[in-house]
Amino acid sequence: MNFKYRKKVKQTLAAVLAAMLLTGCAKGLPMVSEVNEMKAYTLPQSMIIVATERNRYQQAYTGQIWSVELPDGETFETYLLGQAQEFLQEMKWMNLLAKDKEIIITSAEKEEIRKLSEEYYESLTEDDITYMGVKEDDVRTMYEEYFLSNKVVSELTKDMNLEISDSEAKVITIDQIVLSDGNTAQDVLNQVNEDGADFEAIAREYSEDNEIQKQLGRGEARKALEDAAFSLTAGEISPVVEDNGMFYIIKCVSDYDEDATQARKDNLYQQRKKDAFGQIYDQFKAENPVTFSNDIWDGIKFSIDDKTTTTNFFDLYRKHFPNS
Repeated sequence: MNFKYRKKVKQTLAAVLAAMLLTGCAKGLPMVSEVNEMKAYTLPQSMIIVATERNRYQQAYTGQIWSVELPDGETFETYLLGQAQEFLQEMKWMNLLAKDKEIIITSAEKEEIRKLSEEYYESLTEDDITYMGVKEDDVRTMYEEYFLSNKVVSELTKDMNLEISDSEAKVITIDQIVLSDGNTAQDVLNQVNEDGADFEAIAREYSEDNEIQKQLGRGEARKALEDAAFSLTAGEISPVVEDNGMFYIIKCVSDYDEDATQARKDNLYQQRKKDAFGQIYDQFKAENPVTFSNDIWDGIKFSIDDKTTTTNFFDLYRKHFPNS
């Protein structure tokens, strides 16, 4: 397995596990002087998450992935376990915060979680159950904790002004010609402004950047380029724009890409929500430090011969709580 492949796998896993909580503490939690160590979850409960990620990656990359050595020297097995451990600790922290803020699961939500837990548990094979050492109560506990970790984000940010304006999210489509010589840039500008000129064809002939057409959102380009691009209407061509020693000619293909703008608006909203919650969450952690026990993780090892195949813990959750 080459370096580029290993790096991609590692980045993908980190992104997946991070997204699980933010797509998306006990009232009067004792301070550090009163806290020694606590377990995030029991081994069977933790193994639900571990098995889910283990099987998903083994199915995608085969069992050889566990011995792959990453650039920092650790194996992918060690990395995966570390990410799962971190995920579970963060989920426990978010549940402690929910308790501190008196955010609870309603009876209707509990009933839906009961149905979800039953569906997941019934989907497990005997080998899955043996591998995880799990009971249906463990499944329900993990779904309740995962649900609450999502709910606390929504509840603590619902009254904040997180609105993203259309102007802020606006995405346009441009063609561009990039040149390192100003005189050449002026000559090319004269060509593209001739009647019947094919801007894209001329761009492919002269541009020193192979990326001719691109979508551009506010804040994604240097100021001179952004100002020039967003001042154009569809079909207009800019004068030569100098920026950081390079020369640009920009043609506006679309001055408003509706689908791309909406997608960017959604992404900006989620990021703003994550940042707003993060401030609350980080302050809570700083004021209520807790140490988690790591003893259950020492004996977990992966083998290609492990008899477990379950991968649907999060898929079933999204089925039952699509807006969570």
